[in-house]
Amino acid sequence: MLGAVLAAWLVGWLGAGNALAQTAAPTAGGDPVAVFTGHPRLFLGPARLRLLQRERERASMRWQQFESYMTAEAPMPESAFAAALDYQVSGNAAIGRKAVDWALGPGRDLRQLALVFDWCQKLLSEAERRELAARMQKLLAEMAASEGVADVRSRVLAAVALYDDVPDVPNRELQWAVHTWWEGKIAPALASGRTPVAREDSYALWEILHAIRDNTNVDLRESAPRFFKSFPIEHLMSYYPASYRGEDNDFRIAATRKAGEPDVTQATFARAAELAMVAFDTNAEESQYIQGWLMHDRFALRNPLGAPYEFLWANPYQPGLSFTLLPLVYRNPETGTIFVRSDWEESADWFGYFDGAAQLFRDGRVQSVALSGTPPLVLRSAVIYFGASRFRVKLDEGQDAVILVGLEANRTYQVEIDDEEVYEEAADRGGTLVLDLLHGKEVGVRLRPAPR
Repeated sequence: MLGAVLAAWLVGWLGAGNALAQTAAPTAGGDPVAVFTGHPRLFLGPARLRLLQRERERASMRWQQFESYMTAEAPMPESAFAAALDYQVSGNAAIGRKAVDWALGPGRDLRQLALVFDWCQKLLSEAERRELAARMQKLLAEMAASEGVADVRSRVLAAVALYDDVPDVPNRELQWAVHTWWEGKIAPALASGRTPVAREDSYALWEILHAIRDNTNVDLRESAPRFFKSFPIEHLMSYYPASYRGEDNDFRIAATRKAGEPDVTQATFARAAELAMVAFDTNAEESQYIQGWLMHDRFALRNPLGAPYEFLWANPYQPGLSFTLLPLVYRNPETGTIFVRSDWEESADWFGYFDGAAQLFRDGRVQSVALSGTPPLVLRSAVIYFGASRFRVKLDEGQDAVILVGLEANRTYQVEIDDEEVYEEAADRGGTLVLDLLHGKEVGVRLRPAPR
């Protein structure tokens, strides 16, 4: 029965470095946010750095893939990030110097500048440190009005990296990011069922979470716990079943309303986000399912953009749970989002309702589905009705849901099922409603809007 499945599902889902902290003045928005760690402080804490250095010693597949690009001096889309990472793991000052030269030369990407400043501290002279810090402060000032997730990520990374060198500017940035932007805008939106964080910003979001939690002990998830409990599995369920063959590796492609060829850049950062999710909380049950999802080598990132991220975040020694144990029906009542698969094979049928639109993936093709007037969609795991108010249905074994899509959002309906008492049920924020029916018995179902 779907009720039991969903109930169990909802129940199941619902550290220190060097003492270098500056004293930060409390703000009206909340407690002060102070950095307490020493360099390197962005993503390369002692445990992760030791893991990466052991991967180099063992000549793991991920290290060999990453290092082959660096040794060949292949063009890297994020060359300074890659060179600084290589330097931290290998100790090769010459390659680290390439990152510094980029930062002091043509570099204008604040995120990469922050990583170079943090990871290449030992290679910077005092004059170079001052010059690079000044450049980063100038970019921070230019981005003061930028509140998109990716830009805030860059601002946060720069603030954390600069915290000891120019404490006033980084301090203001961190207070703003945590108290004004996150607690004042993003977290309340997430709690209300709105989605101010687009799926393509997932990796940037997890970089923010890592940078702040790892260096200030502030866990931003605590202000939006339901969102972070459901997000990893929603992220996983939002993929179309069929994989996409790229030049260097296979990709999973996420549901999108955009037409055209799959965006492998977005697919690269989607996997990077999953790797970062697992690294953030390895003990969480949802992280263990994501780890099971990640442990297929044909999806390991091998292109010049993805190889550094695969090396940075992947932990092949982390155990995972098989994602095939997850329910085939996912519903987020906060947003009305629904994803349904017929099974976990790449040939599966898939239905998604997100951002107010419905899609069906079948036989390798994506097609839009009208929210009213469309015949019922019968999958092996669910039966889906569109704008229906009266119908007859019989659930077969394995079909765990009768899902109604296209209803009035947040409207309460009187539900009448043959041989049962009439009861009231509210459609969610997306205008969807799920019915709990017995298997193997055909029944008539009638819906009427309840009096307001």
